[in-house]
Amino acid sequence: MGDLIELAVFVMLILVGFTAGSTAEALHFKSLKKREEETSGLPVLTVRGGGAEDIRADRVFLVIGECVVAQDYFKRVLASLKTIFGGRLGSYETLVDRGRREAILRLKERAKRVGCDLILNMRIETSSIGINYKNNSLAGCVEVVAYGTAVILKK
Repeated sequence: MGDLIELAVFVMLILVGFTAGSTAEALHFKSLKKREEETSGLPVLTVRGGGAEDIRADRVFLVIGECVVAQDYFKRVLASLKTIFGGRLGSYETLVDRGRREAILRLKERAKRVGCDLILNMRIETSSIGINYKNNSLAGCVEVVAYGTAVILKK
């Protein structure tokens, strides 16, 4: 009887995790799309080794956007099953995608607040949080940092 209760609790947690996680993810994607449209007028260039020589800057400074995105219970269980059978971890792909987009948006929103005209040399760094190497468990969170040089052009 106790095993049946544990199984019922597990299934209930998966259903709640799926529902809550899917809803939160859909709302986050909707928010990302809206904010990306609002900041689409701010150019971001990832120039390497030249190409920005013609820019006449009044001021330049570092601008950073960072975020941590955690996976929900359902995705954690799904990813654990995928590691047993192999295959693409689609749940992690959406996690990393959301993290990258959120970090870039935060960078652009901060640059926009100070009157920046463009961002040069933007870079993105990612890292996993919560990996347990002893028992080879998967990460629970992804940290993403986007940084670049904010430029206010001479008028």
